[in-house]
Amino acid sequence: MAYQHIVVPAEGEKVSCLKPECIPNNPIIAFIEGDGIGHDIMTASKRIWDAAVEKAYGGQRKIAWMEIYAGEKAAGIYDGEYMPEETFDALREFLVGIKGPLTTPVGGGFRSLNVTLRQVLDLYACVRPVRWYQGVPSPLREPQHVNVVIFRENTEDVYAGIEYATGTPENEKLAAFLRDELGANFFEGSGLGIKPISAFGTKRLMRFALQYAIERGHKSITIVHKGNIQKYTEGAFRGWCYEVAAEEFGEYTITEQELWDDYNGKQPGDKIVIKDRIADIIFQHLLLRPREFDLLVAPNLNGDYISDAVAAQVGGVGIAPGANIGDAVMLFEATHGTAPKYTDLDKVNPGSLMFSGVTMLEFLGWWEAAELVTRAYELTLAQKIVTYDFARQMVGATEVKTSEFATAIIKNMDEVNT
Repeated sequence: MAYQHIVVPAEGEKVSCLKPECIPNNPIIAFIEGDGIGHDIMTASKRIWDAAVEKAYGGQRKIAWMEIYAGEKAAGIYDGEYMPEETFDALREFLVGIKGPLTTPVGGGFRSLNVTLRQVLDLYACVRPVRWYQGVPSPLREPQHVNVVIFRENTEDVYAGIEYATGTPENEKLAAFLRDELGANFFEGSGLGIKPISAFGTKRLMRFALQYAIERGHKSITIVHKGNIQKYTEGAFRGWCYEVAAEEFGEYTITEQELWDDYNGKQPGDKIVIKDRIADIIFQHLLLRPREFDLLVAPNLNGDYISDAVAAQVGGVGIAPGANIGDAVMLFEATHGTAPKYTDLDKVNPGSLMFSGVTMLEFLGWWEAAELVTRAYELTLAQKIVTYDFARQMVGATEVKTSEFATAIIKNMDEVNT
């Protein structure tokens, strides 16, 4: 496919499918630099990923980076278009990408550039691994017990965008239908939104989470919902998740009830326990009993809340990775905002984007490179070489720039790779 502004690297090969066996030694990976701090953290992170791949595989593997555009940089190149169509085309063709934070333009057009990418490309699973790394400041006494992977449904729920402002003809028409046809009772002048949750959307998310759990040896999946109140949306989400586990993965799974009824609470080594928790109580449980949780599966809004809350327990969204996965495209991303006041100051922590790249390397099957980044990062923190956000929370820290932090991590790869 010919592109207007995207330059396809000549030395790389296309990824042919989203399985490790389809990844060539020199895959073309698309990247969106991002707005605000995007340039600083993407530049630093690419240096780290490239060094890890080179050191882990002795130069036998190398990523061929291909820049694609979204956000403010795209608007400057594509005559005001924040989300050019060829960005979608490139991701559909090359399958794997990673992005920095994006600014959604004020006014009409997009509710959110991030949501638009997820919905247009049908990136239905938001995967957020959250764990504590040795040396990261945390408000918890024992942050080492936090180690979960959150699977958030990415396309439905209130994020579907079915919402009507008070005073509009659409709002009045819907309000009249709800009152006159369905007997609903609510205040005049209410803004109205529709919350769709489907069997199709729920089941494919749960199916993906179960496949992930089986492949990586996870021991439990907790369905997070508010089904006690929203019985026909989130309650249905809970039921459909249990259905997938029982009907499609019965040889691998047992319910929490079966764990106690049939196994006296002692988990068989070859079974994944499927359980569920009400959304509000899960926040308390993740604080007080984090060891009880492994994988969490949640509708869109619950998953959004939980992802940020758990990240706060282990250092904040500034180091929390994210991945948006569909059947045909994977797009990894920093989970924080653009922090425009720090633009081009070479100051901020690149951790969220860096670890999103680590997650990407794992999905590619390049586990050695992923592990090398993680171990070098932990050694760098042990040396108390950190960016400003951690430096202000650590005694005796050496505060460094974003680029200097990347340099320290790369240098420490040689120490941990012996």
